[in-house]
Amino acid sequence: MKPKTEGSDAGKAVRHILSLSGGKDSAALAVYMRDRVPDMEYIFHDSQMELPETYAFLERLEAFLGKPIVKTTAERGFDHWYLIYGKMLPSNNRRWCTRQLKLKPFEEYVGTDRVMNYIGLRADEQREGYISHKPNITPVYPFREDGLVYADVLRLLEDSGLGLPKYTEWGRTRSGCYFCFYQQKIEWVRLKEKYPDLFDQAKQYEQANDDKYNPFHWSGNESLVELERPERIAEIKDDWKKKQAQRQAKGGRTLLHVLGGAEDEDEDDRACLICQL
Repeated sequence: MKPKTEGSDAGKAVRHILSLSGGKDSAALAVYMRDRVPDMEYIFHDSQMELPETYAFLERLEAFLGKPIVKTTAERGFDHWYLIYGKMLPSNNRRWCTRQLKLKPFEEYVGTDRVMNYIGLRADEQREGYISHKPNITPVYPFREDGLVYADVLRLLEDSGLGLPKYTEWGRTRSGCYFCFYQQKIEWVRLKEKYPDLFDQAKQYEQANDDKYNPFHWSGNESLVELERPERIAEIKDDWKKKQAQRQAKGGRTLLHVLGGAEDEDEDDRACLICQL
């Protein structure tokens, strides 16, 4: 993919910014573009609710890139907006967390500058996602333009020595906050097993909702209190194993594909691109 030609508004050059989520696709894009756009800016919007493995992965990526990854943080954090929105938990239909903790800091960082914003959507994906629509920000999709697919992402990460984010080792498939509502049931179970303190914190956000008639849950209509019951955990694990066996029989996916999350990428095509690439 050829870098976009620079232009100017009042003599100012176009900025090239690559948005990192802490996930495999945006990291692979950073690897892919490192020597193609020398003046690239790399940016990560820290919600302060990320998984520990996300920060570790970004540190390794920063070392590979040889330049700093700019980290922005919203002036007011999740707890502030949680109260402002009446203790209404974010969901795929009310993504105020993405707007307030990710997109708003990004747009403030950009200001009125003309920007080419590089996004890691692959050629084998159909989703469009949730990105900024400011007129001075132009999205660029190098993987789509150059025909790169999931296997190419894995190759880029392996060849660079980065590999996959470590959270894939315990079953998380995508980047994002530890309480991300795009998690599958099995991922909530694994979060409880790996980070019980974070699971309990997510549960407290649910329990703080005092609307008895229209409660908000992270995982659809099922509360985390219900989900963590031993018999329910056993059921979720059993369902997941059956699902994986069916997919193995159909497609013969490798362990690397399973750890990378490819088998679950068709679960929802509206995932927030600034959080989960």
